[in-house]
Amino acid sequence: MTTEYMNHDEPYTDEYLQGILKSVKTIAMVGASPDKTKFSYGVLRVLHETGYDMIPVNPRPGLEEIRGLKVYPSLAAIDRPVDMVEVFRKAEDLPKIAEEAVAIGAKVLWGQIGVKHYDAARIAEDAGMQVVMDRCPKIELFRPFWKPKLHLGI
Repeated sequence: MTTEYMNHDEPYTDEYLQGILKSVKTIAMVGASPDKTKFSYGVLRVLHETGYDMIPVNPRPGLEEIRGLKVYPSLAAIDRPVDMVEVFRKAEDLPKIAEEAVAIGAKVLWGQIGVKHYDAARIAEDAGMQVVMDRCPKIELFRPFWKPKLHLGI
C-alpha cells in the first residue's frame, strides 16, 4: 500500500478543513493551559462552547481540570476514543505526539498555528490519519462567516 502524502505547504481547501471539523466530535488538546491569557485556553473554550467534547492534555503535576474538564497527563491516559489530536506544543514535539496519536487511534492530527513538522505528517498519514498543520481550528470553524466586505468604507 502506498500512502499519498499531502503537500502541507499548499493551502488546505475549505472542503478539507470543514470536512474535518464537521466529522470530529472528541478533541484532545495537547498543551492545554489553565491560564486564561493563553491562546490555547481561548481555543479550548470556544471549541467546547461550540459543542466539541474537549479533552485537555497537560502533564503538569496537580493540574486536574481546566474549565471543569478533566485534564489527562498524556494521550495514552485518556479513557475514551479521540477523533482529533490538536497540538499546542513546539513543532519539534510533533513527531512524538503524532506517534502517540496513532497509538490511540485518532483520525486527525492538527498542529496549531506555528506547529508544523513534515516527519510528523508522514507518521500520521502512514497510519491513515488526516493532517492539518499551522492552522487554528477555532479560526477555521468560523472562516465561512468571515467573507470580506470590500464595499464598506473605512
